[in-house]
Formats: sequence, C-alpha cells, structure tokens
Amino acid sequence: MSASTHWLATASAQAVLERGGNAFDAVVAGGFVLHVVEPHLNGPGGDLVGIFATAQDPATPVVLMGQGPAPAGATIEHFHAEGLDLVPGAGGLAAAIPGAVDAWLLLLRDHGTWELADVLAFAVDYARNGAPLAAQASATIARVAELFREHWPTSAQRWMPDGEPPAAGSIIRNPAYASVLDRLIAAGRSVRGACEDDGPVGRAARIDAARAEWKTGIVAQHAAAFLSEPHRHSDGTDHAAVISAQDFADFDASYEDAVTVPFRGHTIAKAGAWTQGPALLQALRILDGLPETDPSTAAGAHNVIEALKLALADRDAYYGDTEDALDVLLSAEYAASRRDLIDQTASTRWRPGHVPGRVPFHPPLRSHSGESSAGTGEPTVARSGETRGDTCHIDVIDRWGNIVAVTPSGGWLQSSPTIPALGFCLGTRLQVTWLDASSPAALLPGRRPRTTLTPTLVLRDGRAVMALGSPGGDHQEQWQLSALLRMLVGGYSPQQAIDAPSLHTTALIDSFWPRTFDPTGVVVEDRLGDALVAELERRGHRVTRAGDWALGRVSAVGRDAAAGLLWAAANPRGMQGYAAGR
Repeated sequence: MSASTHWLATASAQAVLERGGNAFDAVVAGGFVLHVVEPHLNGPGGDLVGIFATAQDPATPVVLMGQGPAPAGATIEHFHAEGLDLVPGAGGLAAAIPGAVDAWLLLLRDHGTWELADVLAFAVDYARNGAPLAAQASATIARVAELFREHWPTSAQRWMPDGEPPAAGSIIRNPAYASVLDRLIAAGRSVRGACEDDGPVGRAARIDAARAEWKTGIVAQHAAAFLSEPHRHSDGTDHAAVISAQDFADFDASYEDAVTVPFRGHTIAKAGAWTQGPALLQALRILDGLPETDPSTAAGAHNVIEALKLALADRDAYYGDTEDALDVLLSAEYAASRRDLIDQTASTRWRPGHVPGRVPFHPPLRSHSGESSAGTGEPTVARSGETRGDTCHIDVIDRWGNIVAVTPSGGWLQSSPTIPALGFCLGTRLQVTWLDASSPAALLPGRRPRTTLTPTLVLRDGRAVMALGSPGGDHQEQWQLSALLRMLVGGYSPQQAIDAPSLHTTALIDSFWPRTFDPTGVVVEDRLGDALVAELERRGHRVTRAGDWALGRVSAVGRDAAAGLLWAAANPRGMQGYAAGR
C-alpha cells in the first residue's frame, strides 16, 4: 500500500511494489518524484525526516535524519552584521545544508533492494519529459512572479520561460534536474565497472558513489558559487549566502532512535527534540487524562486546543538540537501538571512549563499583522517569497511488513533563486533558528535547525501498525493529532479520520519568518458546525472559518492485524493526494 500528497508519487511507489520492490525502494522512488511534481512544497535542495520499522525488527521504530545543519559560516554575528534580527524567510542566506537527497540514498542503500537507476527512473522521466503543474504550484509562481522578474531572473527563466506564470495543468519539464539525477546514476555505474561484487556489497558501493557525487560534484560546486553573489531576500535587502562546497561534503544523513510514549494501548513514535515531533507526544500525554478528547465536540475541541497550546509553548521554550529535556517533558508527572492548567476558558497566555535546571527560552511575542497565517495545507506565500512552511508526505507498507513514513520539505521553488545548472534552489530552513544564543534553537554552525517536519509511527502488540504524516508547517502535529484521536479513541476508520473536519490553533510562536504569535487564534473547517464554533467563541477562542474542506493533508498506511489486511488512506482536500494498493 502507498499513500502520498500527490497521485504521481503514489503511482510511482505502487509501481515499484508491483514489480517486486520493497517499501524502501518504493518510498525513495516516490520521494524523488515529489521533487518534480510538488516543487512548491519540496525540492532536492531541501530536507526530510522519516520514521520506519523493518520486517526483521518490527518492534523498533527508527528515525531517518535528513535535516542538514547550519553551514560553517552561518553565525549569529554574521547575520547581525548584515543588519538582521531574524533569519530571512526567503533567500540563500537562510539555506541549511541540503539533507534530503543524501537521506533518500542512505535509506535506499541500507534497506532497499533495487539499483539506483531503476529507482530514479520515474523521477528522471517526469523531469525530462514533463508532468502537469499542480494548481497550487501555478498559484505560487503567480504570487512571486514580480520577485522573479525583478530580482531572481534565473527563477523567472526556470518557471516563467514565456514571461508569465504557467497555467495549472501545463506540462512542466526540468531537464537540468534530470541531468543531475543522470550524473548520480552514472557515478554509480562507474563503480560497477570497477567492482567485482555485483551483489549487495557492490550495490551499496554504487549508491555511495552517487552520494559522493552529490556532495562533491557539480551540485555542491554550482550551488555554493551561484549563491555567493548577493541577491534579494524577504527582508527587502540583498545578501550573499554563506554556504560552501565544503559544507555539502561535511554532511551525512543518519539514523536515530525514536522517542515514544504510550497512549490507549498503543506506542506513538516520533523523532527527537530537533523536530517538533515530541509536541504531539506531549499533547497525547496531557489528553490521556481528560474525559473528552473528540475534536468534533465543543468540549473535546477546547481540550485539544488547550493541550496543544501547552505542548507547543514547551516546544518553543525547550526544543532544539541541544541537550533536550524530554525525560521531564514526556513524563506522566509533568503531563499531569500541565493538564491541571486546562480550565473551561481559553488561555490568553504563552505558558511553557518548568523543567528543573533549565531556564525556558522566552521568544519575542510578535502579534501578527498583514496576510493570514491560518494555513490550509498549501503554502501561505508572500510576494517576497516568504513561505509559512509547508511540505509533502509519503507512506508505504509492503507485504513483508516493512513500513515507512517520510516528510520531505524545503527547497521550495520560491525559497531562493534557481541555480541554473541544477534546475532547483536551496531551502530556507535556517529561518526557524533564532539569532539569540540563549535559545535552544539558536543559529549555530553545525547545529540542526529545529524542523517542523514530523512523521509518525504507531506500534501495537510489539510491531509497527501505522505510519502517517501531513504537510502544514506548525500545523503538522495538530492535524495528525485530530486524526489519531479519532482512530485510536473514537473508533474511526483511517479514511473517516482523515476526512473528518479538522482544526488547529495559531497560539504558538510561528516557526517561520516573521515569527508571530496569536494568543487565542483557532482555525476550523466549517463542517464542525455553527454550534461548536459558537461554544468555542463563548469560551474565549478567536475562531477563523477556513471553509468546508481546507485544513490538513494527512495520509497514512497500516496493518489491520485482526483482518490480516493492509490499508491506506489519503487526504481528499485539493483532490491531489492519493492512496493505492492491492
């Protein structure tokens, strides 16, 4: 079974499974297709977080770490010298070291079975021969067309070759990126000729050769040289990037242990505090002691919102690529103390908890003004290229029991100027760091930015039974939380849970530039009903209605142990996500 945010990625992954590949071959094939078909949501110059369990060890969740750190030259002092008090939301100065491609290749090397050329064939074909442009990608290009024309001419040439934004459904080709993938394949084939072992050892060597080509070849060289020239950023001024070819060479994707909590007979697994993943775990811990957790009722929606506000305040105060406080934050005792703060009315305060021996970071509470930050699962893009975080997602489970969820992001086409020789741009993940050394998420060379990317694995009775995730920046955990509560508590089927009306809070420190805060904001789908909205407003929540089908893009795959069947489910909003299998 395969499910993703784009039908062509799902189709590609499923084609691999049909031809005997395993879940890891399939998810990598689909992942590279996402670079081509959802370029406004992810790209080769971006990052990813994955989580998986293998058929050989179904009880052990493993995190795939594809989040590159800050380059060696990305110091707080340098950004201050550039006249900045926040990392810009668009432009090469905000680029972390790209981690997605190396992570995909690492996963394929260690857990896949196919040769690289066969896995990449789908993406190469779509890049070279064309794929239809998604409606939201067309809208994104139109939104930043002026920026492209006036300041980023290589992006204008790449995305508006006729001078105007292409219409939705236009067949878009990216021969430069196809050539990059061809070079990775060729690097591996050169090893085939020199390596006597044509089995697993030789296959691993060929994939490692492709990884080396990515890190030391034309990608690293062209990206560093091109972005070293000053160019327009979202703050309205010009800066040169600091990323170097050596930064590419120094990064290696890796694996990490997952962090877990028990919930209603299940174990929920996430990546660590260098992501926002533990916030979902904290919210589940808090809600586990409350009698009403159904997001479709006023009391349940209120409890979910208030639990999320508390968990996300801890995220902003304590999470980062530093010594974490998860032993305390995920404990039952701490959850009980946080649960006691929830009453019948909406809190108007930003309330991180107390962790012994730690001083919570207090970010500036900037009120929001200007364009809406409500978020609907597609990127909220300003004309400056500022993007309030969004991404794509893919899940795969195979007949042997391998199961994987990956959330790739960054390198959005509107992130920074297109590098002409490569056909893509670098991402802007450093915008989630703070230019304040007291923050656990402070900008520091070699430190990973605290990413919003956060796939989920669910285990029961000693084996992984569900993988899921969603795009949505700061809303990713929130939309997954509603779906999980409906499945694990409410008894909904996976598709029913994904289809059900969703909601989220904006009472958090926005992870993306310009880092705003809305203390009582709640966004709901209208299908939750007038009575529920009125009750939330009576309790003090400031409610924004987003429309009937607007929030969340969750997809999931899993195993029904009782029935002996696999299942998959995908988001219907936007009519682009797709689930498939047999």
